Amino acid sequence: MRLTIEKPKLARALAHMASVVERRNTIPILSNVLLTAGENALKLTATDLDMEVVETVDCTIAADGAVTVPAHMFNDIVRKLPDGDIAIDRDAEQERLTITSGPAQFSLQTLPADDFPTLSVEDLDHSFTVPAANLKRLIEKTRFAISTEETRYYLNGIYLHAAETDGKETLRAVATDGHRLAQVEIALPAGAKGMPGVIVPRKTVADLLHLTEAGDEDIRIELSPSKIRVSAGQIVLTSKLIDGTFPDYERVIPQGNDKRLELDNVTFEQAVDRVSTLSNDKGRAVKLALAGDTLTLTVNNPESGSATEELPVSYDADPLEIGFNARYLLDIAQQLESETAEFLFADPGSPTMVRDVKDTSTLYVLMPMRV
Repeated sequence: MRLTIEKPKLARALAHMASVVERRNTIPILSNVLLTAGENALKLTATDLDMEVVETVDCTIAADGAVTVPAHMFNDIVRKLPDGDIAIDRDAEQERLTITSGPAQFSLQTLPADDFPTLSVEDLDHSFTVPAANLKRLIEKTRFAISTEETRYYLNGIYLHAAETDGKETLRAVATDGHRLAQVEIALPAGAKGMPGVIVPRKTVADLLHLTEAGDEDIRIELSPSKIRVSAGQIVLTSKLIDGTFPDYERVIPQGNDKRLELDNVTFEQAVDRVSTLSNDKGRAVKLALAGDTLTLTVNNPESGSATEELPVSYDADPLEIGFNARYLLDIAQQLESETAEFLFADPGSPTMVRDVKDTSTLYVLMPMRV
């Protein structure tokens, strides 16, 4: 293998590879990235056996070949090299890969390409394309609610499925950790009708976000009940899906909440952030007291003190006192795009619905806590 490649192209591709490769591996080959040179392109492949990323980069090939090298070390080297072309040459006899850029030269130990595992993929029965901006929106507005509790593994991802809202078919993304729920939907893309409901793992979700960075490309999604493949430009990501059943989340979305609160979202977010400075790190509880057109935010912490702030709001129901985790309130407030947030309450012990008044495609549910 012998080739010359531009540093920015290689550095960008290696950054994608490094996000997949775990830093600690009991299987040495999984710490490596597979480099395959041929047809004036370098193909890079990384896997953790649950997910695989392949990226093709244009370059000048002098001799074809394939080899694997430590992914994170290779990434660190390329990132620190001076700008300009990088020459890569494999010495088959010494099982080394030489990387040269200007006066800098590195030699890395290699492992055979034939030992590198591939992620098997069965028939991907459903395929459709979605604008990168739409996929980015589905991910960004729901990923904060993904559970990190490993015992409830079926909540450790985003549930992607076809749904129907007001007679219109949609592609819906849902995430919940049992304390809050985020739901976002877009118009159902052609080809997605009848797709299986799938749970995309947290790590895969993070890498999918990288694929949406261009913002103006269409992204192709292929699905089976156990695998997902996403193609964007020269990058192809294949991943196993979470083998589990996502709960019937629609049962926890309140239908009869009739106490309606409207307020300025930015002002509310800033006030919650201020008073929660004194909240207990464990509970982070903040009390919302509604009476007339005034919302009073209160935090009482026996160890540090108390904080209170009043906000003008629009509220015409009976007085209400309800508590929430301040971090959860802030997470949801940061997702709202319009100036006005809408809260729909039932009582202090029931789930509360939060909406963006100008965006009916998003919905958030928040469980209260005792304060």
